Amino acid sequence: MTEFETVTSRIVEGVEISDCVSNQQLVNTITTTITEMITTIALIAVDSNDAASAELITILSPNSVIIDSTTVSNTIACTNPTTWSFSHRDANGDMSSDGLDDLVHIQMTSGDGLNWANLKVSIVVDGGVSSLCVEGGDAATSDCTWDKDEDKSWDTSEEITISEGDTDLCDGTEPCSVVVTLTKVGVGEEDDKVIATVSATAENN
Repeated sequence: MTEFETVTSRIVEGVEISDCVSNQQLVNTITTTITEMITTIALIAVDSNDAASAELITILSPNSVIIDSTTVSNTIACTNPTTWSFSHRDANGDMSSDGLDDLVHIQMTSGDGLNWANLKVSIVVDGGVSSLCVEGGDAATSDCTWDKDEDKSWDTSEEITISEGDTDLCDGTEPCSVVVTLTKVGVGEEDDKVIATVSATAENN
């Protein structure tokens, strides 16, 4: 065994990624180094006429394999997209032709919390043009608005209320179809992404 030397025969790297929890994933990078002991023997043959030939043979010690693994853990943002779901209900208010009426409530029923700053809301009423709603905006200068609670994100079971601005979108004489498009605004090089289209109904109560 004094003629054997230890060499690295293989390095294997694997990655384990956990499930997405609160938009975070644990990534374990596992590096496995396999070392073995080998030696090389020269076999030389000489015939009766002094003609020689040689061959080198590499020998592996069968009991000398050493496997050493190290794990490096990091936490990253989820690479898998979050799936959200939403429900809706009528705002249950009196409606008129003057504008400023509450239309519908939209509730998040499942999905990770969505930062309010990353939410864009637009609506189409009775197949008309699309209106971009302003969060907490001046109703007198907006086609529509939406209101939120005071925390930092839209979480499961919380609602937003979508209302008319200074434009009358539904006067309540007939139920109005309100198609709400919810868009997650991209951050950095990420593109905006529509996360849900909710078809609701607003009517006079």
